[in-house]
Formats: sequence, structure tokens, C-alpha cells
Amino acid sequence: MLDPPPPRRARSLMLQGTSSDVGKSLLVAGLARAYARRGLKVAPFKAQNMSNNAAVAADSDLAPGPDGTAPKGEIGRAQALQAQAAGLPPSIHMNPVLLKPQAMVGSQVVLRGRPLGNWPARHYHKLKPQLLPAVMDSFNRVAAEADLVLVEGAGAGTETYLRKSDIANMRFAEAADLPVVLVTDNDRGGAMAAVVGSWCLHSEAERARIAGYLVNKFRGYFSLYEPACETITATTGWPFLGVARWFEGAGRLPAEDALALERPASGAGQGLVIAVPHIARMANFDDLDPLSAEPGVDLRWVRPGEPIPAEADLVLLPGSKTTRPALDSIRANGWDIDILAHLRRGGRVLGICAGFQMLGHRVHDPEGIEGPPGETEGLGLLDIETTIGGDKRLVEIAAEDAISGTRVTGYEMHMGVTRGPGLERPWLRLDGRAEGAVSADGRVMGGYLHGLFGADGFRRHWLTAMGGRASGLDHAARVEAALDALADQLEHDLDLDALLALAR
Repeated sequence: MLDPPPPRRARSLMLQGTSSDVGKSLLVAGLARAYARRGLKVAPFKAQNMSNNAAVAADSDLAPGPDGTAPKGEIGRAQALQAQAAGLPPSIHMNPVLLKPQAMVGSQVVLRGRPLGNWPARHYHKLKPQLLPAVMDSFNRVAAEADLVLVEGAGAGTETYLRKSDIANMRFAEAADLPVVLVTDNDRGGAMAAVVGSWCLHSEAERARIAGYLVNKFRGYFSLYEPACETITATTGWPFLGVARWFEGAGRLPAEDALALERPASGAGQGLVIAVPHIARMANFDDLDPLSAEPGVDLRWVRPGEPIPAEADLVLLPGSKTTRPALDSIRANGWDIDILAHLRRGGRVLGICAGFQMLGHRVHDPEGIEGPPGETEGLGLLDIETTIGGDKRLVEIAAEDAISGTRVTGYEMHMGVTRGPGLERPWLRLDGRAEGAVSADGRVMGGYLHGLFGADGFRRHWLTAMGGRASGLDHAARVEAALDALADQLEHDLDLDALLALAR
């Protein structure tokens, strides 16, 4: 039984999209910052998110462990960024259902920070209606502590074949009695047809719930596009709420989800060449943002079918939701051979989280947590082995590293235990605790800590040790400045007083 929710007091407004990737997450982040600067206590909410980019929440409804400390929960990275924009700590209630894809037709389901196991899509759609009470309870908890809740829909709200099991779009809007703003993406083309098509697919009651539409990611002269908006309004009866122009600073903010991986951008810097293979089910790839932002780093994504560039100074293996399939993708693309050749030329290799596990001799999954039970041979570059299983480790880290002499911040988010003689040569020593491993020749290293390159001092030390050129980049300030610039642009582009008046 759920505890009775606290009384609701916030006004709320929901943004739904005509499709996935129309920019809802970025709009909510920018609006959250803009309204927070006006003195409102703003909170984000997304009932269901699908992403392998996750963040450790500040709270949990999990039972305390033997030491009396409750383990943390996790939410989508987009909602954590929106919370940051609003000036709030991230909460499990801001994103009560998180789907972490593990296969083409299945995901790990995380409910309020707690993994519920792996669910094939057809089974999950039967489960979803049972999750709605928890989703509503979380929404009411968020609303009880805020002046304004900005609610983000999931994908497209007009997927009629999903309506019976919907917990994130119109069915949720009806349950919570939310006004809806429809967002369409002008950059991809077809925005007019997308809005009119949405009107055709919605029921009369759903049409009445939509307070208007806005056009996002606009480039060019609006005067040329204005007749399209007149046609949309004449056809649908929905008011035109404004046009948000393309935000050039989007690349300075953490990517939302796997759609960003379809068009990964390399860093614009010159100097140390870091090659990042595009492995299967890549996770928490915002680890690379601070490196990509360094002017002395040339970060290059290596797409499937491409070789790892011979001129690379470092090959970085990022996190993945499924370590063994990620190893399979490395071998299928011949990257294992490329990595050995890279090391023979004097290069270096770094693995983070699943990337660290892949560097060992074997990865065992006897319980089939990440797929069919079994084991997969690793790359054999570190003298370690990993067994997937046990409770998920979710913890934030802030500690002094005795090896680099710098302060390190980040988080751990993984299942599995790594053992082996290689751990006797740790990569980091955080307040006396060994973390990760380094090969005997010092050219292969790895560990479980995500986000550590966001610590400016550590990043500068590490880049220098890799033979690169570090800058004085303040990455946290860069993100904050991008959020402020986004809020400034939305203040200019949209009538925020009119949008706020729609909230109820």
C-alpha cells in the first residue's frame, strides 16, 4: 500500500510532442530555469522515460541496508538536468518509471529508483496499468512541494495503439487533470502535418485538453512560416503559442537519451585524439562531455563498420547497459584487433564501468541479468574478472584521490562484482579506498566511477598524464551558463506569462 499522498498545491502544465525528439526535455529545462529565476519553486516530472543515460537521485524509497543507510535510486539524466535547472536535488519521484533498454524488444524497468527486472515489451505493456497508482502518487508528492510542475510527455502522445496502457501522455494528463501544450519540431520538416495529424488522432476530449501548440527548433524567417501556423489554427482550433528558435548551446548540455547516439558529434578541439567506439547499448555517455569540451582534445566517435583511427592516442570504452553484448559488438566490428594494434603502437586504453569490465579476462552472467545466462571472454587487458549479479550499486562519490592528488566527484551505477590480481594496482585511491585497476605497463586503466571527468582538477591532471593539453575549463559553470542562455532565449522567443497562465 502506498502512503496517502500529501495535499497537492502546485499549478501544472504538460508538454507533449508530435513525435520523439521534438525537444521537450530541453524546453522543460529552459522553462524551469526561467520560472525559477522569477522566484517560483519549479519541479520537473516525467512519468516514464526510456534512456540508458541515468543519474543518481538524492532520495530513495528503498529500505536501509545493514549499516542503516538507504541506497540511492536513479532517474533519467534529462530529469536530473531539469531539476538542476530548477535549483532542486533530483528525486526518484520526478521520474518514477525509467526504462533502460537491454535488447531490441526489452528493457530493465526501474520503478521509483528500484529495478523491477527485465521485461519484454509485450509483457511490459501489460504491466504498465499497474504502475499508474505509483506514478500518480509520485506526481502528487512532487506537486505538494512546488509552485509549478512542468510535466514532460513521452515520445508522441498520439500513439493510438498504446493508449490502453498509456501512463505518460494523455491517459496520465486525464488522471492528473493537466492542461497540455503540444510541441512540434520544425527542424526535421513536416511540423504542420504533425500537428494537424495529431488533431486527427486525438479524441474530442483530448483535443479539448490541448491548450495550444508551439513550434520548436525553428531556423530562418518566421514570416515565411507564419501562413503554416494560420492553417494549423484554422484546421485544429488550437491557439498558436509561439516559436522557439534553434538553441545553439544544446551541445553544452548532457544528451537526453539514445536518440543522441544516432548522430553523435565529435569534439571540436585539436590535440589529444580520443577514439570512442559506438558499442552496443551505450549508457551514461555524458561522461564524455567534459572531454569533448576541452580545446586540447579531439574526441572522435567510431561508428559501427569504421576502424579505430590509427592516429588515436587513447581508446575509451564507455559504459553499456549490457556488457557481454557490448563485447560482442566490439568483436563484430574488429575493434578488438584494432585495440591490440593501438597498444602495440604505444597507445592507451581506458574503460569506464562496463568498459572497465570488458577489459578483463571474462564477464560472467550466471543469472541472465543482462541477457541469456553465460559468460563472454573479455579483452584480457587487465587481470580481472567480473560476475554480473547482486544488488545494484548506486552511490555518489566525492573524495580526495591519493594517486592524482586531486578531488574526484562522480557516481557509481552498476551491477556486478569485479575481482582479480589487477585490482592490487588501483587507478584511483579515494579517501583510502582502492578504485579500478591499471595494467603493469600503465597504459590500460579503468574503473567504475562515472562523471569523474566533470571534476576540473582531476580532468586536467589526467589529460596531462595522457600527454595532452589541459585548459582552465570550468565544466559545471559551462553547464550553468548554457541553462541560463536557454532560459534567456525562451524568455525572448515565447510569452512565458501566457504559458504560465495556462497552468492550473
